[in-house]
Amino acid sequence: MSTTVDIERYKELAQQKQKEHRKFLASLKKKAPKNLDKIVQEVHTEVFNEIDCTACANCCKTLGPLFTEADIERISKAFRMKLSAFEDMYLEVDEDGDKVFKSMPCPFLEDDNLCSIYDVRPKACREFPHTDRKKIYQINHLTIKNTLTCPAAYLFVEKLKNRI
Repeated sequence: MSTTVDIERYKELAQQKQKEHRKFLASLKKKAPKNLDKIVQEVHTEVFNEIDCTACANCCKTLGPLFTEADIERISKAFRMKLSAFEDMYLEVDEDGDKVFKSMPCPFLEDDNLCSIYDVRPKACREFPHTDRKKIYQINHLTIKNTLTCPAAYLFVEKLKNRI
């Protein structure tokens, strides 16, 4: 199923449409259709039936997830490591005080774009690109930002725009 995704092409399209996307998402914030959450779920499902994340994995290559304490505990336990050893090996504290990877791409991303810790991956990875959220207009800034990295996020906004 894995055919490569032209990340650069999607990024260019997302850059060209940023203003249009921003305006569209802002209109949802002003006056959201009554069934917006249902439409969002349908469009999200449709997009992920088209886009194979393992053909891209750009998020795993470029965006480091924020690690919660629960993430660190779960992953450390899976590795049978002390929390401090896991943190010392993989994480650092960024300028916002968040725990993130020391370096990218993700150290758990394998050559075939699969995640070696998929079953215990961080919450941020599980939820990315956040296109199945209720009240999607509450994260407009994040959605716009994600269109520049994630072809699925870009397609999501395009398809949502066509549906509403």
